[in-house]
Amino acid sequence: MSENKAAQQLCEFAKSQRLVEGLTTGHGQPVGDKLNSLTAGPRGPILLQDTTLIDETAHFDRERIPERVVHAKGAGAFGYFEVTHDITKYTKAVVFEKIGKRTPVALRFSTVGGESGSADTARDPRGFAVKFYTEEGTWDLVGNNTPIFFIRDPILFPSFIHTQKRNPVTHLKDANMFWDFITLRPETCHQVSFLFSDRGTPDGYRHMNGYGSHTFKLVNSQGNPVYCKFHFKTDQGIKNLSADRAGQLAGENPDYATEDLYNSIANGNYPSWTLYIQVMTYEEAEKCKFNPFDLTKVWSHAEYPLIPVGRLVLNRNPTNYFAEVEQIAFAPSHMIPGVEPSPDKMLQGRLFSYADTHRHRLGANYLQIPVNCPFKVRNYQRDGPQCVSDNQSGAPNYYPNSFSGPQHHTKYLEASCPVTGDVKRYDSSNEDNFTQVGTFWNKQRLIENMSGHLVNAVDFIQQRAVENFGKCDPEYGRRLKEALDKLKNKQSNSCKKSNL
Repeated sequence: MSENKAAQQLCEFAKSQRLVEGLTTGHGQPVGDKLNSLTAGPRGPILLQDTTLIDETAHFDRERIPERVVHAKGAGAFGYFEVTHDITKYTKAVVFEKIGKRTPVALRFSTVGGESGSADTARDPRGFAVKFYTEEGTWDLVGNNTPIFFIRDPILFPSFIHTQKRNPVTHLKDANMFWDFITLRPETCHQVSFLFSDRGTPDGYRHMNGYGSHTFKLVNSQGNPVYCKFHFKTDQGIKNLSADRAGQLAGENPDYATEDLYNSIANGNYPSWTLYIQVMTYEEAEKCKFNPFDLTKVWSHAEYPLIPVGRLVLNRNPTNYFAEVEQIAFAPSHMIPGVEPSPDKMLQGRLFSYADTHRHRLGANYLQIPVNCPFKVRNYQRDGPQCVSDNQSGAPNYYPNSFSGPQHHTKYLEASCPVTGDVKRYDSSNEDNFTQVGTFWNKQRLIENMSGHLVNAVDFIQQRAVENFGKCDPEYGRRLKEALDKLKNKQSNSCKKSNL
């Protein structure tokens, strides 16, 4: 959308508001003068009884909520998901119950490591979180634009994210922090290779894929389960930015992707994605040559082909960013009958952490915020700060009860899952960290991008990185070392010249 069109929409909105009655305080009291504080004489001190000033200032002091710890910078939009292919033999999820069914959705895109004001074009994974508003609750499919992740055990997640943030001493981004952790955990090789390829700087949000990333479980109406992965393929085609162009845009237009998405929808050019699933039976999972629940691995499309499901379309921009995007809250634990967790360790950790973060950031009743609210809620949760619903009126707040409270139904029980093994902390650090990376890596710009970042780390960390990537493919390690040596020689020559 052009600036002129945006200004025109703002003017039209302003005109519509002129019919509204006069200005009020937060509690509804009409305001007689919003331009001048109440003082004792024209030059006297302000009075404590100026409740209009205090109302305005006190709210202003509190109008920022904590930004997300990760995925702080993002953009969102709304639309629908339409089923085009029958997958009811795999799942009873109401979203997929018949061809042609449409379900309202919200989608939030984001970067991962940067703060709320950071650049959209930073080299970083992109969040791709979809909220389906269904008749049986909201279903949040919270993924990224890559089918894998850096780590496979959630106990490492806080440390990993700290390395993507700022050094606690200098308050600067730190290549040593980043590469020290990366090289000490070789399972990161796969995602780091994705990150430093062109996929690390997608051209806006419309031209990238989205993935559920984790392994999930689908259950059909007969109670039969299979494992599943979700893939949203962009219908606009994949487009990426070179490192130079991404850096240029970071300075010229740090909101490049947000603006592109908003303008596209405002102009009627609605972006869409086609949803596919991969399916693996329990028997196939038992025989799989690698751990199918390992988030650092992909499933072969040849062995587990993509199955088309439907199409997701975004056709509405938010009417207010704070209300509908900043306050939208996605959690992998928000599932519906027919979709269940798998033993994926990272998914298991996120089942707790996301909802817990929302309770901290938005409050215990964050699910009563309209953009998060399911179509129907009947439970025994009551009270708490910012309870803006009718608090379920006079319904009982305990269970079981002999009155009119909601009842559970066994048809919604989760599928059974056999579990065996000793309870202990199993070391997963060496579960073939290199084979799939060796298949992926052969891209020249990956070497250029990676060496340009890695050269800022100390020598022993650089050497460890070269050794790790050399285990993926000896040629990978050799070319990375060559690129690093060239950059270091260039830096050395530059220093010599500056000292002449």
